[in-house]
Amino acid sequence: MTNPNDPAPAPESAASDSPASDAPTLVPTPAPPAPKPKPGPRPKPGPRPGATARPDVVQTPPVIAPTLIPHGDPHKFGRIDENGVVWLKTEDGEREIGSWQAGTVEEGLDHFARRFDDLATEVEILEERLAARSGDPRKSQAAARHLLDELPNAHVIGDVSALHTRLTAIVGSADEVADEIRESKEKARADAIARKEALAAEAEQIGAEASQWKSAGDRLRQILDEWKTIKGVDRKTDDVLWKRYAKARDSFNRRRGAHFAELDRERAGARARKEELITQAQELSSSTNWGPTSARFRELLTEWKAAGRAPRDADDALWQRFKAAQDVFFAARNAATSERDAEFTANAQAKIDLLDAAEKAIDPATDLDGARREFRVFRDKWDEIGKVPRDQMSSLEARARGLEKRIRDAEDAQWQRTDPEAQARAAQFADRAAQLEDQARKAAERGKDKDATALREQAAQWREWAQAAQSAIGDR
Repeated sequence: MTNPNDPAPAPESAASDSPASDAPTLVPTPAPPAPKPKPGPRPKPGPRPGATARPDVVQTPPVIAPTLIPHGDPHKFGRIDENGVVWLKTEDGEREIGSWQAGTVEEGLDHFARRFDDLATEVEILEERLAARSGDPRKSQAAARHLLDELPNAHVIGDVSALHTRLTAIVGSADEVADEIRESKEKARADAIARKEALAAEAEQIGAEASQWKSAGDRLRQILDEWKTIKGVDRKTDDVLWKRYAKARDSFNRRRGAHFAELDRERAGARARKEELITQAQELSSSTNWGPTSARFRELLTEWKAAGRAPRDADDALWQRFKAAQDVFFAARNAATSERDAEFTANAQAKIDLLDAAEKAIDPATDLDGARREFRVFRDKWDEIGKVPRDQMSSLEARARGLEKRIRDAEDAQWQRTDPEAQARAAQFADRAAQLEDQARKAAERGKDKDATALREQAAQWREWAQAAQSAIGDR
């Protein structure tokens, strides 16, 4: 892939660095001008604001229009004598710079003053280039040196001393400006390389590890967009960094392609598995074996979820087919359940009526045998009625058990009242009491009062036990 930052050839600067000539005129001499009013001072335009430079991009400073310095009053810096000789006034005295025969003295002074303006404009342009860091400071320095060399012979009227000072300053500061420009370019290049290094490293991490395919792919495109805006990196370094980014992007694309290829295989397998589950569901849809079939449908649903997603364009259609088979079965089951619920509700009412009648008719306390017969009839009818709703089952069974318990309690009481063992124990206690009383009487007759007293006490104890046993039989 082509490096997006391959530089295009830069156009040559249109500005000229050639100094003014030391010929009799600094610019081509025009034809003798027609008389005209003396021009006023030329206004000096203010500086144009420069754009803020990006740290990673080498900015070309804007071209600032040169500020024209008015030459002022030419009488202050020169004169033309009666012979037409033109003189320049300097700090070292006057020097002849030419002659004027084509018009008035004022026109001649203005002519040579305009030549000074042209020379001052060249100086101004050199100053602006250095201030704006535009072009090669070494060329501006050479041009300033050339103008300095030619300044003593310049055919101009104006403040030549000020021009000499300004040209000297240009020559002296050009080296410093050149160093600043070089350092600025080196810093911008280092910053640009560092940024591309960081972008390449991030792309490599994405290419090796990222699995959030959408966001990672978007980030790689953002890196490329930012990469294109970063300038100032030399071709060799830029190519090395670009190859790192391109390799990372290719690695990401291969991993993403492999992931989705595997996903396609998994989805194809899921589709085949879901087709099998649909077939089983359709076979079960007509079953009336409600319990086991419902359990099997729950198992099929679990298997459906475990199968994973089929291709997007088919998964919804597969689910609708599976659900349709389920709906057929559960609709039939619900209809059967509703019919069964109605039957169970009717059974519950029948059992309630049967219980009400049995609880009134069965009285084991007055007729135990009749109660037994009535209960057997009740139980046969109870079983014939059948099942009732689950929420009523416990309460109805409790009432039936209560009726049965009444009969069982009556049977237990009757058995205890006729229990021969209990009657034998009561008779045995009474016989023992009688024997002890007879022994006490005989002991008394023989004069053994102490023994008679002990025997009577034992006889009283046994008599109490006999009465308690007899009482227990009577309570039953």
